[in-house]
Amino acid sequence: MARLSERLPENVPGEFYVDRSCIDCDTCRRIAPDVFAEGESFSYVGRQPASEQGRLRALMALVACPTASIGTASRLPAAPAVGLFPEPIDGGVYFCGFTSKDSFGAWSYLIRRPAPGGNVLVDSPRAAAPLLSRLDEWGGVRLMFLTHRDDVADHAAFHKRFGCERVLHEDDLTPATRSVEHVLRGPAPVRLDDELLAIPVPGHTRGHTVLLYRETYLFTGDHLAWSPGRKSLYAFRDACWYSWEEQIHSMERLLDYRFEWVLPGHGWRHHAASAAAMRSELERCLTWMRRA
Repeated sequence: MARLSERLPENVPGEFYVDRSCIDCDTCRRIAPDVFAEGESFSYVGRQPASEQGRLRALMALVACPTASIGTASRLPAAPAVGLFPEPIDGGVYFCGFTSKDSFGAWSYLIRRPAPGGNVLVDSPRAAAPLLSRLDEWGGVRLMFLTHRDDVADHAAFHKRFGCERVLHEDDLTPATRSVEHVLRGPAPVRLDDELLAIPVPGHTRGHTVLLYRETYLFTGDHLAWSPGRKSLYAFRDACWYSWEEQIHSMERLLDYRFEWVLPGHGWRHHAASAAAMRSELERCLTWMRRA
């Protein structure tokens, strides 16, 4: 829980505040960009909500914050915001909210599908009771796709609750994930079912993979994201833990696939007007990567 006594001095006066425990994961700025601003390695309240909708978005950021670093001076009830997660994005794809400190606030997603395909979690959110209950109401989780070793968070708790099959590449296995049920091997794409394709993209980590859903939605983990500042797709040059050259080659291979959405763990999501437009964005990203 955020502590008023630890309120950052950069916060503007008013109800909402961020305290010194913030890890600068960017979650609040993506959920409520009109309220939260970027400081030097932290977020802060740059403007208090000006409407009821703005207040609700700020409360959603409070709920989703991985370190409970957002508070309200009068202890506003967060229940209305809790009930809005998972938040619909498009075509049965949802943002889970409830990010985890263990994955540095990485965003996870739910693909809601009827049986026999069943629901899919992409990377692990925090195993918060309200989220677990909502997933129970929606039919549980059949598959948990883990893009890479950094964003596995509470994967074991979700497996215990729902019995979901977990998918992770062998090159990103750690002692905490050696019990996953489906281990991907090698560089070749793997068809998980008629709608889901796992594509290995080594670079950020050696065993990083992305998930393509219905040739429309690409869940990219920490491989690819949108930069509002650059107004372009980009990769994390300063957070490449394995090989930048490999990441460039992996990005080049994505030109072989059709998709319109980029849904990352860190960084902003992006929806292009068409698959052709997304391909042009990806080519522009590659031009930058080769020069970086």
